Amino acid sequence: MASTPDETRDGVELTNLDQPLFDGAEATKRDLVDYLDAVHARMLPELRERPLTVKRVRPRQQPFMQKNVPKYTPEWVKTVTIWAEASKREVSYALCDDRRTLLWFANQRAVEYHPTLMRADRWDRVTHLVLDLDPPEGDETFGLAVQAAHLVRQALTDSGLQGAVKTSGAKGVHVYVPIDDQISIEDAAAATRALAARAERIDPAVATTAYIKEDRGGKVFVDSTRAGGATVVAAYSPRIRPGTPVSFPVGWDDLDNVSPRDFTVRTAPGLLASADHWAAELPAPQSLPEDLLEEGRAIPIARVVAMHEGKRRAKARRDAEEDS
Repeated sequence: MASTPDETRDGVELTNLDQPLFDGAEATKRDLVDYLDAVHARMLPELRERPLTVKRVRPRQQPFMQKNVPKYTPEWVKTVTIWAEASKREVSYALCDDRRTLLWFANQRAVEYHPTLMRADRWDRVTHLVLDLDPPEGDETFGLAVQAAHLVRQALTDSGLQGAVKTSGAKGVHVYVPIDDQISIEDAAAATRALAARAERIDPAVATTAYIKEDRGGKVFVDSTRAGGATVVAAYSPRIRPGTPVSFPVGWDDLDNVSPRDFTVRTAPGLLASADHWAAELPAPQSLPEDLLEEGRAIPIARVVAMHEGKRRAKARRDAEEDS
C-alpha cells in the first residue's frame, strides 16, 4: 500500500519525512528535502541539461549509485538516453532541470548529485576542467588540501587562467576552470593533466600526481582524471558522510579559514544570505593556451599508467614468491 504523503510541494508528494536519513547523518529526510529546496535556485544551474548520477540511501541498506532512472520515474522528469560503452547498454539518465525534479529526487532519498562535465546536447565538449584535491588519510588533513588548492591557483595564474574553489563535502577540495567550446575532450583532459603537473612542480613536498596510493607518500593527490565522461559532485550537493556535509563554494580569500564541517544540510542554508561565491567567482569560459595543451598531450593518462604498473608489480610479486 502506498505511503500517505506527509506534505506536497510543487506537486511532489513527500513521504516519511521524519525518518533518519542514514546512520550518523544527524539529519532526517525532512532536513534533506528542506535543504535542497532552500538551495535549489543555486544548485539547479549546476545540474541543468547535464546527465545526472545520484547516490541514494534507503533505510537499513548501503548507499548505492543510480545512473539509470527507475521504471516508476514520473513522465515529467526529463531524461536522455546514452550508450554506455563499458556496460554495452543504453542508460536513461535524468536531467534535473527544475525544482519539481529535485524535490522528487529528494523524496527518493537521493543525497548526492553527480552531473557530467558536458551537457546533454554537446557530448563532444566539456564545459570546465576539474582538479580534485584528495588529501592523505587522517582526521585533520583538509588543511593540506587547501595548501594544494593554492598551488593549483598559482599554476592557473601562471598559465593565464582562473578558477573557482569549493569544498568537496568530504575531506578534499575541488577547483573548477570554465573553458570555451573550442577544445576537444581529449585536449581538455590533457590540459587538466598539465595543470596538475604544474601544481606539483611548484611544491612537490605538498602535491603529487601519483595515481597509485602507495606512491603518494602522505602528500595531496592532485587528481586530473575528472575528464571526458566523468562526473563530479555538484556545488551545494549533500554528501553521505557523518553529519551530512555539503559541497560548498568558498571564496579564495576565505579558504584558509573554513572546515568541511562548517557546511552541512542544517547549517548551509543560513549561509546563503551572504555572497554567492560560486556565481561571483566562477570566471567566464576561457581559451586554453597552446603550451598547456602541448605539455598535457605528452603526459600519459594516469589510469592507464597505473593499470600497467599494477600488472608489473603483481608479476614482480609472483616472481619473487616463486623464487623464494
